[in-house]
Amino acid sequence: MYAIIETGGKQYKVQEGDVLKVEKLKADVDSVVKIDKVLAISSDDGFVVGKPYVDGAYVEAKVLEHAKDKKIIVFTYKSKTGYHRKLGHRQWYTKIQITKIAK
Repeated sequence: MYAIIETGGKQYKVQEGDVLKVEKLKADVDSVVKIDKVLAISSDDGFVVGKPYVDGAYVEAKVLEHAKDKKIIVFTYKSKTGYHRKLGHRQWYTKIQITKIAK
């Protein structure tokens, strides 16, 4: 059984037990988060697609940690003027583990 969920403006295909990094959520570590934006669910009964979300379906996930991702280097320059600027950015993320998929 798997589900396609939406969180942080991105879509993820998840199964029970999966660990994934999503955009930072407002939840404490070791708490359970309920994600109700389920786009589709596949199970033994068949495949259900929502319009846009499946009614009554949700995914529960346990928050494992909040951390920063690897640094991304942003380098801008203008030719012939000697202007250049180097910046770095580290995005916050939340690592979650899927515990339950329910219809």
